[in-house]
Amino acid sequence: MSHISAGVEYGLHCLLYLTRSHGAVEEASVRDLAELQGVPSEFLAKLFTKLAKAELVVATEGIKGGFRLARPADRITVYDVIVAIDGDKPLFECREIRSRCAIFGDAAPAWATRGVCSVHAVMLAAEKAMRTELKRHTLDDLAQRVADKTPSTYGVQVVKWLSDRTTNRLGDKSEPVRRRARKRA
Repeated sequence: MSHISAGVEYGLHCLLYLTRSHGAVEEASVRDLAELQGVPSEFLAKLFTKLAKAELVVATEGIKGGFRLARPADRITVYDVIVAIDGDKPLFECREIRSRCAIFGDAAPAWATRGVCSVHAVMLAAEKAMRTELKRHTLDDLAQRVADKTPSTYGVQVVKWLSDRTTNRLGDKSEPVRRRARKRA
């Protein structure tokens, strides 16, 4: 059972390409990021809408438009991304079953329901530790971990791939304009 969605994983991987670090670019289209990562572009577009709403990315206009980080990568935590995509949901939802013991009949004694449920208390402590850990790690930290594992040529290949996609998109858009200009002359 997963409490952090696959969308968070996809989002984090794609955001790493916008960190301006080794193997990253300043901005990219959702379509290009989706193709680069093998993620459906419609799904990624929904994730980036959530990331934009949370002010983690901003949309850029024009033919070269896409998304870029809204603030430096060292100021966006993994926790920020999780909350943007999945919401700020609790890890555990206590159902208060401690009050349903058959021995209690219709009314649980006060001692049985006093204070926080012992099971819930453990879950709250675990959730607090998890949130603290997720807040400690930034996109910049993740980008550095990736850079430490990858060969130096990988970053160059990624940047070139994304740049070529943008160049090709520009070429596709400007071709009809050039043809029209030739016809007029």
